[in-house]
Amino acid sequence: MALYYLETSALVKLYVYELGTERLLALSTGDAGHRFAILSIAQVEFRAAIRRRQRSGEIPGHAADELIESFRQHSEAKFLIQPFSDSLLDVAFALLDGYALKGYDAMQLAGYLLLRSISGAEEPVFVCADKALLSAARSEGCPIMDPSSP
Repeated sequence: MALYYLETSALVKLYVYELGTERLLALSTGDAGHRFAILSIAQVEFRAAIRRRQRSGEIPGHAADELIESFRQHSEAKFLIQPFSDSLLDVAFALLDGYALKGYDAMQLAGYLLLRSISGAEEPVFVCADKALLSAARSEGCPIMDPSSP
C-alpha cells in the first residue's frame, strides 16, 4: 500500500481516457489499497481541464458535468486533500526561484513537499505527466511516477 500525490495532469487521467489512464486506474482499484492525495487547488485545475475539453468539443456538456460531479464526490470521500497555506506559498516561491516552473506547477510541487514533510516514514510518490515538473521534482529528491511513460 502506497500514498500517491496526484498532480492535476495525472489526476485528470482518472476521469478522461488518455495515455496513462489504465496505469492509474490499476493503482486506484480497491484491491490495491493505495491512498491518493491532491492539493486543494487541483479542484480548480481539474474543473478548468474538463471545461476546456468541453469547449473544444472533446467532451459533451452532460459528460463534463458528470465528470465534475464524480470528481466532487471522490474529493469528499477518496482523496486526502492537502490544504492551501502560507507555508505552501513560501515553498512555491522558493521553487520558482530555483526552477523554470509555471505558478500552479510550483504550487503543486510545494504541496507535495509539505505533505512529504508531515508523512513520516511513508514517503508519497509524486505522480505527474508534465516533464518539466517531473524534472524539478526529481531534483528535489522526490520519488516520481509519470503514468504516461512505460
